[in-house]
Amino acid sequence: MSKARLVITAVVVEGRPVAQVAADYGVSRQWIYKLLARYRVEGEEAFEPHSRRPHNQPTAIPVATVELIIKLRRGLTRQGLDAGAHTIAWHLTEQHQLTASPATIWRILKRAGLITPEPNKKPQSSYICFAAEQPNQMWQVDFTHYRLTRPDGTPGADAEILCFLDDHSRYAISITCHQPVTGPAVVTTFRQAVADQGIPASVLSDNGMVFTTRFAGGRAGRDTINGFSALLRDLGVAQKHSKPNHPTTCGKVERFHQTLKKWLRAQPNNPKPSPSCKPSATTSSTTTTPAGPTAP
Repeated sequence: MSKARLVITAVVVEGRPVAQVAADYGVSRQWIYKLLARYRVEGEEAFEPHSRRPHNQPTAIPVATVELIIKLRRGLTRQGLDAGAHTIAWHLTEQHQLTASPATIWRILKRAGLITPEPNKKPQSSYICFAAEQPNQMWQVDFTHYRLTRPDGTPGADAEILCFLDDHSRYAISITCHQPVTGPAVVTTFRQAVADQGIPASVLSDNGMVFTTRFAGGRAGRDTINGFSALLRDLGVAQKHSKPNHPTTCGKVERFHQTLKKWLRAQPNNPKPSPSCKPSATTSSTTTTPAGPTAP
């Protein structure tokens, strides 16, 4: 029998004084009086556990905002754009003049069944985050593969997308497509990017042969430099590399590639390579575009 039932029985049925019952059961008289008042109104239901949730939540997100968050999530996902909590928070502020924290948005999406938690995923707090303090202080560069799809749905040509990204602003300085990316293509693309955006203080890349020959086989590879390294040296640009098997160092451009591929897959028609395109030729011109939430 619950303590509440024993207390009510002692006071109502046995007629014992409230002060004596409070002392016998180690509870306050105020609690007994509150329990008695509830018992007179609710009867036996007074002994059932009651929720402590407040009757109203003045700081709760309005229903209309919750519906807008879910609508933004579905719309951005359908377009192949990034639809994370931070991106949705940006859209709320910039386009709808509403404010909601990424944590609140994440909980709303989880309740709506639009997020699958990954408890075994390495927490973001375990990574060492860094960012350049000024624009053009450091560019990240890398390339990724993307398989085009023919109109009939079968796999098409393989393309390689070369991206230069500003480490401070995450601005996509250059996005070019090649078949494949070669050393001369990297040099040509970098020259064009410099002409458009100025000379960066440093460039960070992985150890791909189109960026560096420091891991090339034999002494000749270690003692020579390729065209890209020579160009950086001539321009006074510091060349930085990630450690082997450590892709998180170039994580910003890697994450941009993920967003870019997601956007490409959502397009109804893939771009078609030129019939006259030859291996190692550039198949699209250099572009400059912001890498913010509204850009692929």
